[in-house]
Amino acid sequence: MTSHEIRQAFLDFFKSKGHLIVPSAPLVAKNDPTLMFNNSGMAQFKDFFLGNGTPPSKRIADTQKCLRVSGKHNDLEDVGFDTYHHTMFEMLGNWSFGDYFKKEALAWSWELLTEVYKLPKERIYVSVFKGDEKDGVPFDQEAWDIWKEMVGEDRIILGNKKDNFWEMGDTGPCGPCSEIHIDLRDQADVDAKSGKELVNADHPQVVEIWNNVFMQFERKADGSLISLPSKHVDTGMGFERLCMAIQGKKSNYDTDIFQNTIQVIEKMCGKKYGVNGTLNTTDYTDIAMRVIADHLRAVSFAIADGQLPSNAKAGYVIRRILRRAIRYGYSYLGFTEPFMSQLVPVLAEQFKDVFPELKAQEDFVTRVVNEEEKSFLRTLEAGIKRFELISAQTPAGGIINGETVFELSDTFGFPVDLTALLAKEKGYKIDEAGYEKALAEQKNRSRQDAAKEATDWVEVSEGGDFEFVGYDTLEANAQIVKYRKVKTKAGEEYHIVLDQTPFYAEMGGQVGDSGELELRVTNDEVRIINIVDTKKENDLFVHVSRDKNLDEILNTHSPLLASVDAHRRQNIMRNHTATHLMLAGLRKVLGTHIVQKGSYQNDEITRFDFSHFAKVTDEELKQVEDIVNAKIRANIAQKTYVNVPIDEAIKKGATATFGEKYGDFVRVVEFDPQFSVELCGGTHVPSTGEIALFKFTSEGSVSAGVRRVEAVTGEKALEIISRQAEVISQLEELFKGQKDVVKAVENLLSEKATLLKRIEALENEKLQQTKQGLLAQVETKGEISVIIARVEVANADALKSLTYQLKESLGTCLIVLGTVLNGKPQLAVMLSEDLVAQGKHAGNIVKDLAKEVKGGGGGQPFFATAGGSDASGLDAALAKAKTIL
Repeated sequence: MTSHEIRQAFLDFFKSKGHLIVPSAPLVAKNDPTLMFNNSGMAQFKDFFLGNGTPPSKRIADTQKCLRVSGKHNDLEDVGFDTYHHTMFEMLGNWSFGDYFKKEALAWSWELLTEVYKLPKERIYVSVFKGDEKDGVPFDQEAWDIWKEMVGEDRIILGNKKDNFWEMGDTGPCGPCSEIHIDLRDQADVDAKSGKELVNADHPQVVEIWNNVFMQFERKADGSLISLPSKHVDTGMGFERLCMAIQGKKSNYDTDIFQNTIQVIEKMCGKKYGVNGTLNTTDYTDIAMRVIADHLRAVSFAIADGQLPSNAKAGYVIRRILRRAIRYGYSYLGFTEPFMSQLVPVLAEQFKDVFPELKAQEDFVTRVVNEEEKSFLRTLEAGIKRFELISAQTPAGGIINGETVFELSDTFGFPVDLTALLAKEKGYKIDEAGYEKALAEQKNRSRQDAAKEATDWVEVSEGGDFEFVGYDTLEANAQIVKYRKVKTKAGEEYHIVLDQTPFYAEMGGQVGDSGELELRVTNDEVRIINIVDTKKENDLFVHVSRDKNLDEILNTHSPLLASVDAHRRQNIMRNHTATHLMLAGLRKVLGTHIVQKGSYQNDEITRFDFSHFAKVTDEELKQVEDIVNAKIRANIAQKTYVNVPIDEAIKKGATATFGEKYGDFVRVVEFDPQFSVELCGGTHVPSTGEIALFKFTSEGSVSAGVRRVEAVTGEKALEIISRQAEVISQLEELFKGQKDVVKAVENLLSEKATLLKRIEALENEKLQQTKQGLLAQVETKGEISVIIARVEVANADALKSLTYQLKESLGTCLIVLGTVLNGKPQLAVMLSEDLVAQGKHAGNIVKDLAKEVKGGGGGQPFFATAGGSDASGLDAALAKAKTIL
């Protein structure tokens, strides 16, 4: 069976068992602060297990894109070196929400594996939870009895809490699980040793392929377990491992999932994968191809789902994965030009029927990856040059200190394993302990910065179906359902959940509402709770208050009035509606390739990121601006359609955002059916005229292939126009008698440019005179030409230029120049390369000299500068310089 047939057989099997087949959620986790990426099949269903939402069906099946590269599930450094670890992987899963339980789940697992996929029964082993006294969870007798009837006792294994009690994290839904393992070894190995002994022993051919989790509990923040309102089934089967088993391979990478890509890589680099049928681990050729084939999937699908590479959080994870792949290709396959981007179309074609979002954005993803490759290949080149300088200062057979290795990695993006490889080639070692210490210190700082501690929810009243009423009203009577306290770096917060609310929770780019909760404690006493923000956590609307000591009044059944800050909401709605009009305008002016890549609307601005590979010109921005303002003047009424089948909405031209998870039924917001129709859950003005005015304030690049514009509306836009009018009025006053103020300013700038060129020429002439004077005073010490002098220059750039020009006129040399600029002493030290090779370091020299002027500095081994606060010490610094040699 092909991988496509294997996947489809799974979905068809569970569809025949009454399951609703749903699409994969995006890789990028939305509205779940505990996750960067969806790292398991159950992540998108977590709220259903907790009882906070209603699933579309009690039985669901799917294949979910997952990513595990950080935190508890960190497999990144194993990827490529073994047969079964991956960054992105597919998790086939079937789910029961309070419907069937262990009997059906385990029986269907056995039926699918042995009757549909025809896997050999004698090679399959299963495990059940043996119980845990500390948690008070008994041995799973029910699962044992079910398996005993199908596989017999000799192939059942008792598993401990580590292997057979599944938990998503430190808190949340959890329960005992039953794993299914398969022995894929050759028959001779099977005859020599039972596969039962190798289960959970990290044997590459005795692997877990399916896990049936029985969600019965919720782990609380204090570590205790409470029973969930209903019992659920959560299963996960590793698609890549399943294909390995069915296709009779010894490695996931030998299946058709990866071979399609690997065969293209072979042609591109001219090297063979798996020569003589065995993995080549001596020169890393095969490992590099595995890394690239794996990482390509993670990076491509993450970008397609809306996560661009960057230097922060989830974006940094994607950039790190991409750079690891580039580095392996650079180091072991000889790729010195972008190559990953050439593989994106191969992947898009392979997965077009199961994950069509990549094919739909093939050009965009290709160009983003290409720009990232170009940037990192330049980094590699620069890093290698920097390494050469560092190694030149390291004695033969010496050790490169850990802080330097960490600096190369952290500041310059140069991978530590590449530093180690280069060091080994030159006969050096790296201080691994020092590097690990510096890395640990950085991680500790990051953990402290992100520190957040939450108590368990305090249940106040029994919540029914939650309702958001904020589309129609800004006030609502409500009841507190539950609350918790959260300690953050900024201080303590209260998170409050209501049974209904007019407060819009932050999502889709629109910020959360602020306002007040008016709580009637007694007939005579009313307390006001200030709400500073509203967040969506899974399917809960969480109202955030930073008021102090609220426990007593929150833990009551008193009625309250929830009131949104109306003025702030109105401004937010203006900006959100303007964003819809702006997107339509951008598509009209720049082309229909424009796709939203991120947005942010608060009461001050609207910020919008979109796919485009060229700067948006001032003329193009003006065209968009004019289109939007024309739609505002037309005062187009908002039309909203709810519970529209998503296919119907898309057919009618509704714009959707890649990376967003939409249900089968959606909300459509329309401002003129021929102009702006979008899938949107946000709040908007009733008609475009309420926006009043739209004005762009900036345009720029966010990352490769993504531009960002910012704009203001209403009063903010009027303020900008008023300021611009005032500036023009002031200019007209200054240029009295001039009919054309613009022309007058152009003439003034032209005259200034001419004068600056004349000044620059005079300064350069003076610099050349100074240079010739210094060359005439060169002292010779042995074979070294020495210039140590006090000079007069126009600025710090001139001092640097003079130093470099002197070096070009000399051979082996030491140059130390001092000057005073704006009352502050400046020093520059230059060494020729041969002196650097002998162990001299300009940075160390200038630091020592700077002590005389009460300052400090540093720089490269061959050139360094310093500044100070005491100009009277400059002569002493120069005198000290004469003792260097």
